[in-house]
Amino acid sequence: MATSSKGWTSNISSIASRVYFFIIILQAPLFRVSCRAGICTTPLHVTSSQLIASEIFPEAAVKALLFPGAIAHGLVKNMTFPSWGELLNIYNLTSVKEASAVTDLQRLEVLAGSYFSVAGGLIGILKPGRMSMFGTLLVIWGLVKEGILGKPGNTDPATSVYVYPTMLIALICAFASVKYDIKKVMRSPVARPVAKPLQSSSKSKLK
Repeated sequence: MATSSKGWTSNISSIASRVYFFIIILQAPLFRVSCRAGICTTPLHVTSSQLIASEIFPEAAVKALLFPGAIAHGLVKNMTFPSWGELLNIYNLTSVKEASAVTDLQRLEVLAGSYFSVAGGLIGILKPGRMSMFGTLLVIWGLVKEGILGKPGNTDPATSVYVYPTMLIALICAFASVKYDIKKVMRSPVARPVAKPLQSSSKSKLK
């Protein structure tokens, strides 16, 4: 029974990790927020704009991350195949190095959460863990902080903070990708007997 429960929890974790990976790598829109590239709708877009601006990773590596999502979007929208050389133009990343960093600094939770979400989605294919869950929660907290708790200065509905329904799917997959050991959860702690001194030995010491 324990083996079967461990097996289906492992299967759920693996399936959820794969679904989360495709949500991230195919760039399903999860939110809408201002970033260095203008308006970002995915954690990968936020991460790519920061990586291009800071020159931490080679430009070719960032393009490789963006290319699957660009192909999916091109085929869905107008059945076109994007060009490798036009990727930075498609995502408005050609001038992010000159853009102000204030936009990202005002949304550190979204930026950090996007990093964790992308890393968790990539690593989760090999070994599911808590990184994607932590990143998704951090992004949601940043969006809630700006959209509800804060006072947004931008009233334009086209550029204001927005959360798409797909965020709920990503959140469910992020939680489901964490492996839980049902046997350990169900197991109650065993009470340990407390050792008491023998009466005979205590009396002998008093003598």
